Amino acid sequence: MSAAAERPVRVLLVDDDPLVRMGLRTMLGGVPELTVVGEAEDGADVPALVAKTRPEVVLMDLKMPGTDGITATARLHERPDGPAVIVLTTYDADDQVVRALRAGAAGFVLKHTPPAEIVAAVRRAAAGEPVLSPSVLAGLIRHVTTPDDDRHRARELLGTLTDREQAIAAAIARGLTNRQIAAELYLSTATVKAHLTRLMAKLGAANRTQVAVLLHAAE
Repeated sequence: MSAAAERPVRVLLVDDDPLVRMGLRTMLGGVPELTVVGEAEDGADVPALVAKTRPEVVLMDLKMPGTDGITATARLHERPDGPAVIVLTTYDADDQVVRALRAGAAGFVLKHTPPAEIVAAVRRAAAGEPVLSPSVLAGLIRHVTTPDDDRHRARELLGTLTDREQAIAAAIARGLTNRQIAAELYLSTATVKAHLTRLMAKLGAANRTQVAVLLHAAE
C-alpha cells in the first residue's frame, strides 16, 4: 500500500454547537483512517481554516448565527480543488438543503444518522463517490420537483448525453460508486471517470448529487 493510500482522510468540522462538534470529533477520532484537522463555529472562519488545514472533507452545518453553511459551501465551491462538503442537517425536507446542493454540496447526512454511516459518508466523499442518504434524497426530490418547463429542460439536458453517459448517469442516481459502475458496465474505473467528467460538463452539474437530482427531476 502506498503512503498516499495510508494517509488518513482529513476532516474539518463546522457547527455552532460545541456538543455536536465534540460528538463528531470523538466519533471520527476513533477511526484510524480519518483525522479531524480543525473545527469552526461560524462559516466565516471556514475559508481560512481550509487554507490552513487542507481537509479533504468538510462536515458543514447549515444554520449558524454568523455566516451560514450555504454561503460557506458556495465559497469553498469556488476554490480550485476545494474539499468535498457534506451538509449536516436535522431535517430531511429542509429547503436549505436544496440551496446547499445548488451551492455545490457533495452530499447530505442527517445529524441523527448512525455513526458508522457518517464515517462511511466521509470516506465516500473523500473518494469522490456519492453521499446520498435515501431519506434526504427523497426530500430533495420533493423540493426540487419540477414544473413541466423544468422537467422538459432536464430531459433536454439528459438528451445531450451519449448512451454510455446516460447509463453512467443512471447508475449514479442509484448511488453506485465508480468501481461498481465499472463492474456493471464492463468498463475500467478510469473510463468511468472520464465519462463522468464529460457528462457532468454537459449537464452543468457540479457534483454527482446534482446529476442524481437532475435524473429524478426528469422523470
